[in-house]
Amino acid sequence: MLFRQLYDQTSGTYSYLLASRRGGEALIFDPVLEKVDRYLQLVRELDLKLVKAVDTHLHADHITGLGALRDKTHCTTVMGEQTKADVVSIRLTDGDRLTIEGLSLDVLYTPGHTDDSYSFVMPDRVFTGDTLLIRGTGRTDFQNGDARQQYESIFGRLLKLPESTLVYPAHDYKGDTVSTIGEEKAYNPRLQVKSADEYVELMNNLKLSNPKMMDVAVPANMKVGLHQAEVARRGWAVTAEQGLGLVGKPDIALIDLREKNERERHGVIPGSLHVPYPSLLESISAGGMLDELAKSTGKRLVFYCAFGERSAMAVQAAQDAKLTSACHLQGGIAAWKASGGPVSHQSSVISDQLSVISK
Repeated sequence: MLFRQLYDQTSGTYSYLLASRRGGEALIFDPVLEKVDRYLQLVRELDLKLVKAVDTHLHADHITGLGALRDKTHCTTVMGEQTKADVVSIRLTDGDRLTIEGLSLDVLYTPGHTDDSYSFVMPDRVFTGDTLLIRGTGRTDFQNGDARQQYESIFGRLLKLPESTLVYPAHDYKGDTVSTIGEEKAYNPRLQVKSADEYVELMNNLKLSNPKMMDVAVPANMKVGLHQAEVARRGWAVTAEQGLGLVGKPDIALIDLREKNERERHGVIPGSLHVPYPSLLESISAGGMLDELAKSTGKRLVFYCAFGERSAMAVQAAQDAKLTSACHLQGGIAAWKASGGPVSHQSSVISDQLSVISK
C-alpha cells in the first residue's frame, strides 16, 4: 500500500493519501485548500488516479480542498450523511465501506466533536478525524458537538479496536504524527475518566476560544457542491419532473453512476443501467459500452447519481466525447424521490446492459 501523511502547518491539519499500488486509484482524507497543488503534484509523481476526496467532518479551522480537487481531477467528494455541506457526491453512513481499487475501509459514525464526525478503519489503522487525537480529543462545544456522544464514540467504538491499531488523527499541534489505541488508552489524559459524566464535566469546562478561521471556514465548507446551474444553462439537464416523462421511452437510456451499496440502500430508477462513475470514461470512449449504445441505437443517455454532482461531471465528459445528446438528472435520485418518482430495489445487472446493446 502507498501511504503518505501530509501536514498543513497553519491549521495543524493532517491529510492522508492512500492507494493500493503505483498507477492505481487513490483517495485522500481531509485535504486543505491551500495544499491542493502539492497533493496533485504527489499524485502525478506516484502515477496515481485520485478518485475520492473525503472529509471526516465539516472543518472549522481550514477551508476544505474537496471542491478544488473535484474540479481539477473529477474525483468524487465524500462525507457522512449528516453533513451540512450543500452537495457532496457520496454520503456515507455507519456500517458502509469506503472503497477504491485494492483498498476497503470500514465506516464508523463517531459523533461528538461535531454531529457529522466519522472514522475510517483498516485492519491495522484508523483515521479518527477530530474525534480521537494523540493525547487529546476533539472539542465538543460547537457545530452540534456533544461530549456524551463523544464519550460513547471513543469508549464504545474506537477504544474497542485492537490495541495495536495505529491512530491517525486529522490534527496535531505538538508534532506527534501517529499513536496506537493502546497508547491512548494508557496515556491520553482525557481518557483517564471513570464515567461518561466525568468526561462530560471535563469537556464542558475546557473554556477554549473559537478557531481563528471558524467564521470563514464553516460557511465556505458548507458550499462545496458543483454548481449544476451552468450545466442546466447549456441544455444538458432535465429536472426530476421532466425526467418522470422519460421513463420507459424507447429512445432513452437512464444511466446510474452510483456505487453498488448506494443502489442497494436507496434503490434505482426502474429500467436504468449501472455504469459506476469510475468506469465512465472508458465506457464513453470510442468503442466503449455507452459510446456504442448511443451511436448504434440512437438512444439519448440520461445520467443520474445521488445528488447530481457525479452526473453533472459525467455529462460534461460525454459532451467532450461528442455524445451531444447526453444530459443528466439535476439533483440526482434525491430530487427524483422528492418529486414522487418511482424507485425499484432490484439492481440492474451487466446482462441487462449487454442485451440493450445487442438489440
